[in-house]
Amino acid sequence: MPWLTTHEALQALKTKPQTLYANVSRGRIRAKPDPADPRRSLYHAADVRRLADRHAGRRKAETVAAETIRWGDPVLSSTISTVTGGRLFYRGKDVANLAETATLEQTAALLWNGAEMPASATAAAHGPPSLQAAFLALAGRVTSDLPSLGRSPAVLRREAHGILATIADALAPGASDQPLHRRLAASWHRPEAGDCLRRALVLLADHELNASAFAARVTASSGAALSAAVLSGLATLTGPLHGAAWQSVDALIEAACTLGPAQAIRRTLAQGNRLSAFGHPLYPDGDIRALALLSQFPLPPEFAEVRERGEEIVGEKVNIDFALAAMAAAFDLPREAPIIIFSLARCTGWLAHAMEQIESGELIRPRARYTGPAPDMKSST
Repeated sequence: MPWLTTHEALQALKTKPQTLYANVSRGRIRAKPDPADPRRSLYHAADVRRLADRHAGRRKAETVAAETIRWGDPVLSSTISTVTGGRLFYRGKDVANLAETATLEQTAALLWNGAEMPASATAAAHGPPSLQAAFLALAGRVTSDLPSLGRSPAVLRREAHGILATIADALAPGASDQPLHRRLAASWHRPEAGDCLRRALVLLADHELNASAFAARVTASSGAALSAAVLSGLATLTGPLHGAAWQSVDALIEAACTLGPAQAIRRTLAQGNRLSAFGHPLYPDGDIRALALLSQFPLPPEFAEVRERGEEIVGEKVNIDFALAAMAAAFDLPREAPIIIFSLARCTGWLAHAMEQIESGELIRPRARYTGPAPDMKSST
């Protein structure tokens, strides 16, 4: 039987209902409404068995810790954002709803528990959006900004505004009295893309304790400057398993244009490669961010074909990486547009995480579980 009732799932897991629901919200167990009674849910039997096997018997503390750091339980407490029930929330507010009207500046104010970002007092930058310029600007600040320790939340929030302005001058150059989504659209000479850019920026501002947010928190926990924490986050975001996953989506689209969508997808899977365009561990029923963005523009034909065939073959819905690549194609944005959008948006989340970590006063310092040669305790040093 591929699906289990609540009673059957609880019997297999030997746990409480709250734990079962938490596993569903974190994407570990897939669930669907019971056709016989929509008020009840059914749970994927294979997912339940996998968790039951994992939790069989008592495990050592270091084993638990090693597992939780890989798509497991949150390793840090946070009040900033969460994914639950297939929806993303910023401080309790549904992000799909927030993206209907909010700007990135307003979202930053929500994430930072502070006032909306004022207009920049610096002169507008010139030239196209540049990730390299953002790295250089942040690195320049790191050498001059004060460490974060011993400084009040209000002072850190003011500094966060300045850091966001610095990044914006590199990633969305333009008139400082304009909202960031309009600056970005104008810098690419695509004013018609403005509203979609606004939505994308809000949808991407934060996403729980992802890899780049964790990197930012580790840096901030040492007392380093806020700009250093953001620089850590930006460096982490450029990885192909994180913010640069759009490149794999583009490669899949290019292959689909040559081979056809079904053959391109099958070839990728046959080579043992992961399809970055489909699925997300936290959204078993589909990435809500992708759904919210894809509803705002006509999907280019090549993307529509890949979406249709891929969801059929893979059994997973397209994610935000696919949506960003599709939006860039739909509005004829530069090829690097997805990582520019991602970086500009997510820096607000990194700053929120950095400030929350600083306020906790805790240094993030996990222990390593050593698996190398046995130490020679008799040797002298």
